[in-house]
Amino acid sequence: MPYVRGRVRASVEALERLVGGLGTATLALGALLWAAIVAVACLVGVGLLAAPGAVRAVRFVADRERARLSRWGDPIPTPGPAPAGLRTAARDPFVRRELGWVALYSVIGLITGLVGLSLPIYAVQDVTFPLWYRLIPADAGAPTIVWWRIEDLPDALAVGLLGVGWLAAAIWFGPVLARIQAWPSRWLLSPPPGVDLSLRVAELTATRAAALDAHAVELRRIERSLHDGTQNRLVALNVLLGAARRAVRRDPDRADEILGRAQDAAEQALGELRTVVRGILPPVLDDRGLAGALAGLAGSCSVPCRLEVDVAVRCAASVEATAYFVVAEALTNVVRHSGASQVDVAVRRERGRLLVSVEDDGRGAADETRGSGLTGIRRRVEAYDGRMTLTSPSGGPTRMDVELPCGS
Repeated sequence: MPYVRGRVRASVEALERLVGGLGTATLALGALLWAAIVAVACLVGVGLLAAPGAVRAVRFVADRERARLSRWGDPIPTPGPAPAGLRTAARDPFVRRELGWVALYSVIGLITGLVGLSLPIYAVQDVTFPLWYRLIPADAGAPTIVWWRIEDLPDALAVGLLGVGWLAAAIWFGPVLARIQAWPSRWLLSPPPGVDLSLRVAELTATRAAALDAHAVELRRIERSLHDGTQNRLVALNVLLGAARRAVRRDPDRADEILGRAQDAAEQALGELRTVVRGILPPVLDDRGLAGALAGLAGSCSVPCRLEVDVAVRCAASVEATAYFVVAEALTNVVRHSGASQVDVAVRRERGRLLVSVEDDGRGAADETRGSGLTGIRRRVEAYDGRMTLTSPSGGPTRMDVELPCGS
């Protein structure tokens, strides 16, 4: 059963990738036709003004494909804005590779996407055919590649059996088609040889700066928590103990009352210290693991939370702590800002990466610039060379996807 569930999950994921790739292939076909029209117009001198726009259109579609593939595997860095001048664009290795990509992907992407989408459609249509075959006129024939005449229920059941074959083909060949569809993009949209290193250095420089900023923010948070909370409790405790010491001989009853207040202050200081310690590295991660720690977060969330964790092997403590804080901050944002009635949290490990997704049915329109904690999440994730993607249209739903490297 775990094997079957894994195959079904892989086929569903492959279908999602194929549908997304089909949309990008459609855009690539449009960009290819526009670039071809502009190229022909340039031969007679009237398309030179439109050439930079065609280059930008190709870059736009290529960047969408890079972002799409980066969500499903190793990230593909973007080269930045398209060159403004025609001569600069002609010398740019990225532009040349992108032009070759739209020509190749508009064919391969469309074919694999259409085949991958047709298989489950045929499967559903034929499997359910025995339920509605009587609604078809007798001379109309069966819906797909059926060569026999449908006259009674056994004939319809034979079509249903064919639908089971379509379903098996979709489950087995869907991931293969998704890999074939992604091959031109992985080949041509990746940086040319010699360019990848410089882009990687720039990316690591940016993430290092973000990591230092996140570390400084975390230190200020801990310092503020200790100064404003625990330190004040300890000062009050010291004052109460001094007052109790002076009152022991003069008024024992008064001293007993002061000692009770001092004990309350000590308990409050201990509670705040535990809160600060949990904010640094939650002990529950060591005690119960990531699944147990996230179950505690989901259970204490005031918004109904559905949790799904599929992590068979423990990750590094720093990665688990980051995932824990991501979910904790995301659930806090849901409670405070979203107005949602349901939130779904899914965590799984796949191809050496820990994938975390949080989706709610709230009002949407989440904005990282409004101090909702999303900027802190992004900095924490990028500090570990991870990626965060936020989708939050107005009216909802809001979905946050986080990827953290966790080894093979």
